Amino acid sequence: MGKPIAMNSEDQPQEAQFSESVPEDYKSEARGETSTSEKIKAFGPWISRILTLVMILSLAALLFVIIERPEIDTSNLPFIGNNGNAAESPTTAPIVESQPLEVPAFDDSQSETTNRGIPRRAMLHTTIPTRARSEVVTYEVQTGDTLFIIADNFGIEAETILFGNFDFLNGNPHLLAPGDVLNILPIDGAYHLWNDGDTLEKIAETYYVEQDVIIQWPGNNLDPYELEFNENPIEPGTWLVIPGGQRDDYVDWGPPAISRTNPVSASYYGSGYCGQIYEGAIGTYNFIWPTTSTYISAYYNPVLHPAIDIAASIGYPIFASDTGVVVYSGWSVYGYGNLVVIDHGNGWQSAYAHLDTIRVSCGQSVYQGATIGTMGNTGQSTGPHLHFELQSDVYGKVDPLLYVSP
Repeated sequence: MGKPIAMNSEDQPQEAQFSESVPEDYKSEARGETSTSEKIKAFGPWISRILTLVMILSLAALLFVIIERPEIDTSNLPFIGNNGNAAESPTTAPIVESQPLEVPAFDDSQSETTNRGIPRRAMLHTTIPTRARSEVVTYEVQTGDTLFIIADNFGIEAETILFGNFDFLNGNPHLLAPGDVLNILPIDGAYHLWNDGDTLEKIAETYYVEQDVIIQWPGNNLDPYELEFNENPIEPGTWLVIPGGQRDDYVDWGPPAISRTNPVSASYYGSGYCGQIYEGAIGTYNFIWPTTSTYISAYYNPVLHPAIDIAASIGYPIFASDTGVVVYSGWSVYGYGNLVVIDHGNGWQSAYAHLDTIRVSCGQSVYQGATIGTMGNTGQSTGPHLHFELQSDVYGKVDPLLYVSP
């Protein structure tokens, strides 16, 4: 045999060079055969459909299992004991009718909770929610009541108590006394008794309101049609609520300004007025708290109560708030009972009302802190207290709390 002939890479057959450099798919294409990628592309849609069908069947089977899940009979299953081993099934206990038990009474003294906290007790009180009302109700004044206390209990202003009972109290809130029966309006305002000759226009003007607020208040039961076409739509003697109504015909029934140069000016006020006084001690312009009690039962109101009330038991000492001369000492006929007024000689006066006893007399010079009487319940008073006023020739009756403190 002859020797094999060695050939260079350039001398190799063209088919061998083609097979090493061209991918198989292209070879197949060159030979006229179907490539692998074309086969995959041909079967791709069918594979997708098959996978979708499998997923649908799986979901349907899952829903069927959930809906048609059979109940498992556990009666024949072995009972597993606490040690993890199979045990005999427990037997059903016989049903025994229960007998009523007598519960012993609870004794707080033997309860452990009383030593560890506050035991909760049953509260039989029921809180009834308040509802808006349109009608007028009545209230009987109790010992210790004031216009302010009554008004606060009913959620209205103290002026409304006065304006709802103006004729009964004669416009004087200090005439209030235990046993009095007051009208309590459902809303802040005034109460008017309809008289012959009254008109809605006149009433509205008197109380500084519009006619519509009177007509539209449901408690007045007024028919707009009757008001327009009936000559006398409201019967005399009918009471009307005036929502928001105000009055300006009230007066200050407290002690007037009494100076040492003209103390007789208070002669109308009662038997305690003094004669002419020319000289005496002068005040310091500084005031002190007038008693040992510090409980304020009524505060200053420029219209109804230009003073403060300090409540305590009968007999508490009452002190002169500043140095001055007594210009009134005795009974007041306007509801203030036993009254002392001191003129301080510098444009200021102080008044002390409803005293039980008086320990000073007309014209006497008293000094700051001196005892002038004792706390009482005289005059028109619903409970023991001191009615304390401060009055200036320049500012009139002022709030005492601006000048003194307990």
